[in-house]
This record gives sequence, C-alpha cells and structure tokens, in this order.
Amino acid sequence: MTTPYLSPRPSTLDQDAFVKQYGDIYEHSPWVAELAWDKGFSEEQDTPHGLADAMGKVLTSASAERQLEVIRAHPDLAGKAAKSGELTDDSTREQAGAGLDQCSPEEFERFHRYNEAYTSRFGFPFVMAVKGSDRHKILAAFETRLEHSQEEERRTAIEQINQIARFRLEDRATR
Repeated sequence: MTTPYLSPRPSTLDQDAFVKQYGDIYEHSPWVAELAWDKGFSEEQDTPHGLADAMGKVLTSASAERQLEVIRAHPDLAGKAAKSGELTDDSTREQAGAGLDQCSPEEFERFHRYNEAYTSRFGFPFVMAVKGSDRHKILAAFETRLEHSQEEERRTAIEQINQIARFRLEDRATR
C-alpha cells in the first residue's frame, strides 16, 4: 500500500495558503502551522505522517506556556460545548466516533464530574485522542490520569494532542 499524500501538498504552498489549509489541525492554534511552515518543508511533509511529525515537533518544543494555550483550546469531552453544538467540525466527528454523543444521562453526569475534577486539579481540560476508543475507555482514562502529576499530565496531554493532529491529517488524506 502506498502512503497517501495530502492535497494540496504542503511543500507546494506559501505560508498563507498552508495556514489556511492546515492551521486548524491544532485546535484554535494556527501558530503551530505557522512555525512548522517557517522550518521549511520537503516532499516528506506531503504525507500525513511527515506533516504530523513536523507539526508535532513544533508543539513539543514550544514553551510550557504555549503548550498550555493549546491544551486549553480543547473542549471538554462530552461537555457543554458538545451538548450545545459549539465544537469544531473535527471535534464533533471525533467525539461522535467514540460514542460520546450517545451517553446516557448518568454517563453525561459522570463526564461532567470528571471534567470538573480534572480541570480543578490541573488547570486545563482533559484531552484524549478518542478515535478508536469508546466512552468506557475514556472514563477509565480519566480515573487513571487524575492520579498523574501536573508535569506528567501536561506531557500526556501534548502527546494526545499530537495524536489527534495525526488522526486529523490521516483523515484529510483519505477524504
């Protein structure tokens, strides 16, 4: 199987066109795309894997403050934004794919409690790449991650956000 290419290919775009096309990969954080473009692209970044690596390195090497901005740009899972239809299209698809739009009232209440406890403990929302997961696994992850240290959880959230970006780029290459 050949690796799919993104269309349009990132290596062929000027910065404005690149940011317009890929600036939404990181939730409300086009600066990640801007800085990735500044580093330069080759044909290697024309694949979902190559572009995800390039953009992921930008976020991973960013200051803790910039990373926290990106983490805080993410919505709560099965939260108020989801219930009121205020999620980005990508977030809506991702949460629905994990069945979060089908929670029982009791499950919504459990998500609400965990979201509040998590945000109170860490100062940012719980972020998880939910593609291929389900609400039961996500709730179990909440329980585990609530035991993490602040630093461990910031790193985990960044890893999850980079995985979300990879999934989003893979989806775009196959649409």
